[in-house]
Amino acid sequence: MVFIGSDHGGFELKEKIKEFLKEGGVEIEDIGCFSTESIDYPDIAHAVALKVASSNSKGILICGTGIGMSIAANKVKGVRCALCHDAYTAEFARRHNDANVIAFGGRTTGLEIAKQMVNIFLKTPFDGGRHERRVKKIMELEEI
Repeated sequence: MVFIGSDHGGFELKEKIKEFLKEGGVEIEDIGCFSTESIDYPDIAHAVALKVASSNSKGILICGTGIGMSIAANKVKGVRCALCHDAYTAEFARRHNDANVIAFGGRTTGLEIAKQMVNIFLKTPFDGGRHERRVKKIMELEEI
């Protein structure tokens, strides 16, 4: 299961990514928003992040730039949301950081790059090894 959400700035790209995922047989749950009417991105980021953290799933967040969504999602314990811009950042968000949510901008990211990032993000495993120690340290920061 992949949870997906956007604000109004990411709505149009979210709808296209949903179709891309459905065509690829990926089971998704759309958490909102459901139109281009202005909404507050922290509400959607929080809802997606809670679903991801409680289900050991992955999430996709899209706002105007991806910045606000990533900041808000990372406030939820158990979430490692990576703001990605290209295939490389999406791959290494998974391989080295075990990111469970990807964020990007609906106003800054083209459709083909977004598809490429999502595909890589969903298919790339965590490398573990020396990176596992570092991810554990990141997660320990939630206890401070």
